[in-house]
Amino acid sequence: MNKLNISVIAFAVGLAFSVDTMAEDTPSEDMSKEQYDFLEKNIKAEYRSAKVRCNSLSLNANDVCVTEAKGKKNVAEAELEADYKPSAKTQYNARVAKTDADYDVAREKCEGLNGAFRSMCRNEAKVSFNQ
Repeated sequence: MNKLNISVIAFAVGLAFSVDTMAEDTPSEDMSKEQYDFLEKNIKAEYRSAKVRCNSLSLNANDVCVTEAKGKKNVAEAELEADYKPSAKTQYNARVAKTDADYDVAREKCEGLNGAFRSMCRNEAKVSFNQ
């Protein structure tokens, strides 16, 4: 009987934590269109600023920097959309945007390598991100 009580308590505690976690995934209040537009403009401004910072770099470092900036922009836009219109689809799209951004950066970093190292790097990126 004692083991049953401990199991029930453990289950209840686990359930409480999982409900709390699910509550964090849903926005506590709706985002207004004005807030959405402001945040969208902010994302675009940050992207332009990041691209300007990349101009001081050369060759592959510049390409990696621009790819990172573009990835951050795409992720931020997808996450903003997921916050503005919460659904399974927008949450999924945000996760895909993160994975795609990471993959694109990994691939771009491979371009700075030569020959067999580049090929190995590309294959590792493919395997790591299931592309």
